[in-house]
Amino acid sequence: MGITAAWSISAHDDAFIGELAPRLLPLIDAERGEPLARERWERWKRSPAGVTSPEPSADLLDLVCGGTHVQRMYDGLSSDDPFSMLDDVWGQDGIEDRLFISVQSKDWAAGSFLHAVGPARAALLPGWCGNLLLTSGEVRATLPRVERALTFGPEERAAARRRDWLDYGPGEESVLDGPLRMWRLAARTGMGLCGVSCVIC
Repeated sequence: MGITAAWSISAHDDAFIGELAPRLLPLIDAERGEPLARERWERWKRSPAGVTSPEPSADLLDLVCGGTHVQRMYDGLSSDDPFSMLDDVWGQDGIEDRLFISVQSKDWAAGSFLHAVGPARAALLPGWCGNLLLTSGEVRATLPRVERALTFGPEERAAARRRDWLDYGPGEESVLDGPLRMWRLAARTGMGLCGVSCVIC
């Protein structure tokens, strides 16, 4: 059966980030704390596929496909919680200019991003495998690291683009551009960031 997966990074004021925190942060921590996930991350860091091969490693694919905790942000946290990722985050009024989203059929945008930048740059990024929640202060504090991770010289960018396996349509923002744009926008406007990688259907 095919899937459609999405990776989003969106900018929100600190009040909304505070509403999301008890929902999302425990899920990210649970995924990052899984012993198997940590083993896969370490193997990916050490593998030739992490830094040289055009093909991603099985460990990386398992990392981005195997998370079940953060998926609850999209599926619904519980029958008692009316929160909806689709409506309450992606459906906010005026969100279009404050949202990077990559929707892929039978593919994982966060995986392509991580493979493209490699483990050394990925280690500079907050969150876990594309999932993150940051206040405006945390956005400003992490921006220098994120700029180091996601700023490329011409040859570095060409190499990263070759490792980004996604096909882009006209005007579609790449995974190499969207995340840094969002960090800079959030830092400039005093907002926080929410990032979620999940299956949407």
